[in-house]
Amino acid sequence: MPIKNNLIFKDQSGVALVIALVMIVVLTLIGLASTYTSIWEIKLSGNKRGTTEAFYAADSGVQVVLDRVENFAMPGKYVDNKYDPFTDKNNPNPTNAKVLIQYDTAQEGSPRGSGFSAISFEFRHFVIESTGHDQTEVSLTKSVSTVEEKVVRLVPTLQGGY
Repeated sequence: MPIKNNLIFKDQSGVALVIALVMIVVLTLIGLASTYTSIWEIKLSGNKRGTTEAFYAADSGVQVVLDRVENFAMPGKYVDNKYDPFTDKNNPNPTNAKVLIQYDTAQEGSPRGSGFSAISFEFRHFVIESTGHDQTEVSLTKSVSTVEEKVVRLVPTLQGGY
């Protein structure tokens, strides 16, 4: 009897099949892990692209409004100290940003550290709020970015009856 038990351990037929199956399982798990990692990275890069696009859309809304000094002319345009510049056909809106200019009546005088004299200028303080959106149709969730910028308009005042 001891001879038969010893023969069973020396018989190696089928070992190669077991090793091959174990290797296939290991390689399959490595392939699945790399696939899931790639999909995750693609989603992250898409989200980053969307947030970047939304930020630049909001920033371009501010820049378009700043280009026209007429947007900061007080009479007639502002209702309750607020003005939507894209209601004016002279303001282009290439990024579809939503912009609101608010005249800040609480602020007076020159901005801190500007070096301007309050004697020869009148200072009008405005806050521009621009909201941009991700404009691609790829993902279900859209990125939104809001940029606020403070602007001070210097208006020369008459001095001594000039």
